[in-house]
Parts: sequence; C-alpha cells; structure tokens
Amino acid sequence: MSYTFCQNLEAEAPVPDNGILSRTLYNDDHVKIVIFGFAPGQELSAHTAPMAASLYFVSGEARLTLGEDTREAGAGAFVHMPPQLQHGILARTPVVMMLTMYKQARG
Repeated sequence: MSYTFCQNLEAEAPVPDNGILSRTLYNDDHVKIVIFGFAPGQELSAHTAPMAASLYFVSGEARLTLGEDTREAGAGAFVHMPPQLQHGILARTPVVMMLTMYKQARG
C-alpha cells in the first residue's frame, strides 16, 4: 500500500517573486490535490469548476470571492465549494494554498 506524506505543506510550494506556482501533490481517479504559491497581488480571476472542491490556506492572507460573497482568508482558513460555484482568489500577501478537487462530485 502506498501513501503520500508531506512534512510541511508550506515548503511544497515556494512563493515565487512574481506569479503563481502550482504543483500536484496527489492525483487518482477520485481526487486531485494541488498546492499553490501566490506572489502578493496575484489573482485567479472568478471562474467555475465542474466538480466540488475545497481550499485550505496554509499561510498568507487572501480575498476570496465565493458566489456573491467576498471573504478574507488567512492561515488555517478552509472552504468547501459545490460544483459550479463561481470563485476567485486575490493574494494580499505571499500565500500558500491547497486545493482539493473531488472528481466524483460533479454538477
């Protein structure tokens, strides 16, 4: 039996000087987990996804758009999103964030 172990999620996604870095930590038929490093001011503009997903903020501060709502997120923040929810992220500081996509939960 194999497994994936990350000692330190923050170390898995060094924040670039400019731009957004992403790295897949795990991927199978059911779930895909991606770690992101955002430079301050970087943004993933509002978009939708066909599957349910969750975000976990490892470090930094960001503004989230979740449907019609705007939320501030910092280290330790978590959100679960149903399929087709419009969402976006603006990094206010250097941000490390983990995205989990649930491939079986499609809308």
